[in-house]
Amino acid sequence: MRTSTFLLPVLSLAPSAFAWGALGHRTVAVVAQNYLSSATKTWVSNILGDTLVNVATWADDYRYTTAGAFSASYHYIDAKTIRLRVAALVIRGIVAMLVFTNYTSRVQSSSLSTSERAIALKFIVHLLGDITQPLHDENKATGGNGISVLWNGATTNLHSVWDSSIAEKYVGGNTVAYATTWGNQIITKLAAGGAYASSKASWLSCVNPSTAQTCALTWATDGNALVCSYVLKTDPTGKELSGTYYTGAYPLVEQQIAKGGVRLAAYLNTIVTAVPVSNSLTFNKRSEYRYE
Repeated sequence: MRTSTFLLPVLSLAPSAFAWGALGHRTVAVVAQNYLSSATKTWVSNILGDTLVNVATWADDYRYTTAGAFSASYHYIDAKTIRLRVAALVIRGIVAMLVFTNYTSRVQSSSLSTSERAIALKFIVHLLGDITQPLHDENKATGGNGISVLWNGATTNLHSVWDSSIAEKYVGGNTVAYATTWGNQIITKLAAGGAYASSKASWLSCVNPSTAQTCALTWATDGNALVCSYVLKTDPTGKELSGTYYTGAYPLVEQQIAKGGVRLAAYLNTIVTAVPVSNSLTFNKRSEYRYE
């Protein structure tokens, strides 16, 4: 497969697509919760009045409401080649990296109400998880939505397989209880001597909210690399993916979930140290306040 490159501005993918199903997003949150500092846990609780796990899927629900329809394109980063064309950055709609930067700025703003900051934090929690799903960093066939495949003999699409099918087969279900169990297993693998222990530091190479846009792009580049190395290394069209393909895919899915969890925790921990956003962009009033 041809190496991919990010082209910006980006166009949103089909609004029916999700990055990770509920299981993936909740598991990212379970892992993140474990690595929050005590100060960050208090900060999160004061803003949300809830846990990261319970708000992890909020943005996917919100986008289908009348008030939240504007946010459908927040969840995707469209990529065509791996060479980054940052000079092509022009806003065409509100897209994932730019929105991520904006909400990072808003969650730190003491001039906003708690409810406004809560919305910003919910988007951060969700979008950071979105970016780790490889097909949300890929343009081909609208992130795999247009690639018909088989899963246990039933017709579905490649995007859905990566969002939910692989993870749910591996874990056995998609409830909060399953997410908690899986998250704890990942935490064990992240601990000293665990399978992910030696990789964790490299996953945290960019977690500074003062460079939110750069970090989002770094994470997306990382996710997109898997599209070429595995997801679309060979054409999966029409093929049964619940066998050999699944066997190679589930370790990658778990690794991406682990990355999302530790990055989210590190990012929020750094926000609590009051690092200001230095590369935020200016959004028009309608885009910034549409949800109010």
